[in-house]
Amino acid sequence: MKQKEQQKQKEQNASRREIDFTIIGAAIIDILARPVTPDVFLSGSQPVKEVRLSYGGDALNEAVVLARFGKRVELFTKVGGDDAGKQVLAFLKSEGVYTDCIKIEDGLETGTNVVLVDARGERYFLTNPQGSLRKLARQDIEPYLEDAADLVCFAGMFVSPLLDIAAMEQIFCRIKSKPGRMLAADMTKAKNGERLKDLEKLLPYIDYLFPNEEEIALLTGEQDAAVNARLLVEAGVGCAVVKCGSRGCLIRTRTDTYSIPAYPVREAVDSTGAGDCFAAGFLWALSEGMGLEACGRFACAAASCAVEQLGATAGIRSVKEPLERYHK
Repeated sequence: MKQKEQQKQKEQNASRREIDFTIIGAAIIDILARPVTPDVFLSGSQPVKEVRLSYGGDALNEAVVLARFGKRVELFTKVGGDDAGKQVLAFLKSEGVYTDCIKIEDGLETGTNVVLVDARGERYFLTNPQGSLRKLARQDIEPYLEDAADLVCFAGMFVSPLLDIAAMEQIFCRIKSKPGRMLAADMTKAKNGERLKDLEKLLPYIDYLFPNEEEIALLTGEQDAAVNARLLVEAGVGCAVVKCGSRGCLIRTRTDTYSIPAYPVREAVDSTGAGDCFAAGFLWALSEGMGLEACGRFACAAASCAVEQLGATAGIRSVKEPLERYHK
């Protein structure tokens, strides 16, 4: 039995060496409804145009989009051994995402978010703090880091409280211990009052960081995206890519700065997952050898496709849609 297990592990490692991207973070189920108004809390019920079960989580979104763009992608995450977890795994496999490094924990509820989307496409989340979304830990990730791809994205800084600054520092150090390996990171809002100075040992490991304006403002206390991008680079980040929503993005390195406008959209239906699709678009373009300005333009094109449909990844079926916008 031990020999069979060892042989299986060798076969898995062999296949993993051909992976283009390793994505680390959350994989959950989203239940979305739109358009919802505050009146629902007064009336008790409200008819809406759409109610849909979808799949989400920062890492799942990035992995699925990259797979649809033709990349070979593996996902490091955790789900419960419940029906929802089985659904998430089945969806990932159907999208061609490599799932053998996903931790399945019996007795754990797979994260499920209720997402209320208003008429402007802005969303409001109801989450279960005891679900898998908040339970990803260092021990769920570390066994697989040695054989991770040369392009790694830690998609969910500040999502799981178990992955605090100290845990992220250890993970990032392991990732960057392989010469030439690139580390990108995306984030959500810091939950415990963390400031930029608290991340001083963490940030120099990061080659590309993708905060949005509000997320980085919470860390710095500054509101100007250009100032915040500069502060990130001065703190050790190789390239700061600040997502500015309908205004596009700002890219900053030690030597260059680019301001990239957003692509126009037909209708902003749902902004859920737009930032994840942006990050996936940027990473895809980077892996294709595009320059930073072109990466930003393609990422904005991907995000513009994402917001036109309900659900995090429903607006992007292949690389064709964002490429058409990118080339216009």
